[in-house]
Amino acid sequence: MWIYLLQGVGYGLAAASQPGPFQTYLISQTLTRGWKHTLPAAFAPLVSDGPIILLCLLALSQVPIWLQRFLYIAGGLFILYLAYGTFKSWKNFDLQTSRPESTGGQSVLKAAMMNALSPNPYIFWTLVTGPILLKGWREAPVNGIGFLAGFYVTMISSLAGIILVFGLASRFGPKVNKILLAVSAIALFCFGLYQLWLGVMG
Repeated sequence: MWIYLLQGVGYGLAAASQPGPFQTYLISQTLTRGWKHTLPAAFAPLVSDGPIILLCLLALSQVPIWLQRFLYIAGGLFILYLAYGTFKSWKNFDLQTSRPESTGGQSVLKAAMMNALSPNPYIFWTLVTGPILLKGWREAPVNGIGFLAGFYVTMISSLAGIILVFGLASRFGPKVNKILLAVSAIALFCFGLYQLWLGVMG
């Protein structure tokens, strides 16, 4: 089991540290709402990944092209929507006297929706981690469980670490906070356009 647990840890760290729209969204939410409100969103993959894993294991050979293109387009539009919200927060930043209230449940559901609309987890679980999970489970269920445990404990801990780091960075002053917020808005906008381009041209 230990070899699968270690593989899960390694892939979980890679999934969390790879720059992408989900990580950028967490950063922008941390800058606008604070780390306490954003921290529950680190658990979003636990909400969205279950159906994704089952779907990918059922169709492990390859994600259908039409589904991949649809996910790129849907995910791109949703990311652009999030980018617009981040831009509005940046534009009105100086007028804000306090951070807007947001429940942890709303944060988790919004982040889970974004993750579910991104093609990255589908491709990742189909081509990379899915075969490892399937092989381990066939050898012994404890191997598959160990892989999943290592993967999600590491990924969620790493995402929480990202949120805390940028939460601390926002304390350096409103100017730094506003600059980071602008960078997040631009990054989300670019990710959204890129996914739309992949969906239309793919």
